[in-house]
Amino acid sequence: MNTTRTLCFVIAALSSYAALVYRLCQARRSWRDNAYRTLVVTLLLQCLTFTMGAVAMGGDSFLGVGNLAILLMHVSAVAFCVAAQIILLRWAADPEEAVRKARYWLITGIALSMLLIALFFVADGPGRPATDFNTGSGQPLVLVYLLVFIVSQAVPCVTIFRQCGPYARMTGKASLRQALRMLSVAAVILFLYCTCRTVNILTAAAGIDIGVWQLASNVFSAAGIVTLSLSLTTSSWEASAARLLEWAHSYRSYRALYPLWRDLYESSPDIVLEPPGSASVSDLNYRLHRRVIEIRDGWRDLRPYIDRTAPVAAADPGAGEEYRQAHAEAARIRQALDAKRAGTVPDLNKDAGDFDDRDTDNFSAEVAWLTQVAVVYRKLGKAG
Repeated sequence: MNTTRTLCFVIAALSSYAALVYRLCQARRSWRDNAYRTLVVTLLLQCLTFTMGAVAMGGDSFLGVGNLAILLMHVSAVAFCVAAQIILLRWAADPEEAVRKARYWLITGIALSMLLIALFFVADGPGRPATDFNTGSGQPLVLVYLLVFIVSQAVPCVTIFRQCGPYARMTGKASLRQALRMLSVAAVILFLYCTCRTVNILTAAAGIDIGVWQLASNVFSAAGIVTLSLSLTTSSWEASAARLLEWAHSYRSYRALYPLWRDLYESSPDIVLEPPGSASVSDLNYRLHRRVIEIRDGWRDLRPYIDRTAPVAAADPGAGEEYRQAHAEAARIRQALDAKRAGTVPDLNKDAGDFDDRDTDNFSAEVAWLTQVAVVYRKLGKAG
């Protein structure tokens, strides 16, 4: 179980450091912003919390003091929760309300930290085995210490969750709304961590061994911190991630259109404006537009060879209307290509018109439709 606990600490620490480094890269243009500085401090405390957790897993003493890493982990966790609450206030509350409530949270955080330090030394924390601070081991003062720590974590989770919903509905900024929603999810996961940790402590005090279920608190802690790290940085990477997803979607469509485009290009080489392969991947948007245009032009060149009276193989009876339409178009294209290669011009050909009942004004819809036709076209080729 120690391996799993250590792995959870490492995951939480890595996500924390990744978020911190990502935000520090923006220091030059954002350092004058108070909210940005508060965010950096919060991430530093988050990193310190899980760094101390990893140190505590590696040994019983730190700087020559027994269990000091555990105490520093807990105190920095309290400060981290307070800082996260202050960030939420700076994001969503009025400036005057944010200052007033931030002062309250600072005073509360300092008082809780002093109480934890006092309880730690009164309970002879430096002289105890480190395992006592996992479950309390039935020691009253250690139990009080641990329960105070858990309350210091659970209360901010509840308040953050309660505030995120109304604040998200109030804000008109999409990125902030997304960050607040992710923050509320992180608060729920971390509250589950607090619940599981309380169960671990109380069952151990009652002499009940819950076995591997003790690890649930570590799993929830790591998942909550990863979600929290994402929520604290989403305003910076959300737009980049959306562009990356859009690029990936365009690239998949570009590749899916290739078999249809290739056969149309071989049939009508004049449809291509530039030699194949002359553009780079960085010009994907241009290349996708060109591929769509060239497929349309190639299809128009096939109109004299499309036999209106020729039967078309039926699609799967359970398929939707759009798929059946795509199947019919793909089958006609294959028939027309075969007719053109053979030099056969049907008497009743389709010498006018376009793909049936499709909106060609919307490029995204056009790509989606042609991609579906291309996918069916490729399947028909394999079946043939």
